Amino acid sequence: MSTPIDDDLWSAIGDPTRRTLIDLLLTSGPGTATSLSADLPLTRQAVSKHLAVLDRVGLVHAEPAGRERHYRVDEAQLARAAAQLASVGTAWDARLRRIKHIAEAIERRRATG
Repeated sequence: MSTPIDDDLWSAIGDPTRRTLIDLLLTSGPGTATSLSADLPLTRQAVSKHLAVLDRVGLVHAEPAGRERHYRVDEAQLARAAAQLASVGTAWDARLRRIKHIAEAIERRRATG
């Protein structure tokens, strides 16, 4: 049974900057737009916009702390994304095996024909 694909989730993950933000949060722990922008060639405002997209699809959650918001990765949602990716990978592996079998059958016919 295949896992349903969440296009909004994958649209958010599809951006390299957002993947970098997820990596930073996973390796360094919770961070603010200000702290994360220190590690990127982006302004705090640009980082905030990317974090808002990730928050909207549930990949990160923000907790207010004074004037800032501390973002952390939602590991359950990240695991859901990984499951979707694995499902897509399995489906493509099956397709590629079928293509290989067809190509091999064509090649055998050419060799014997």
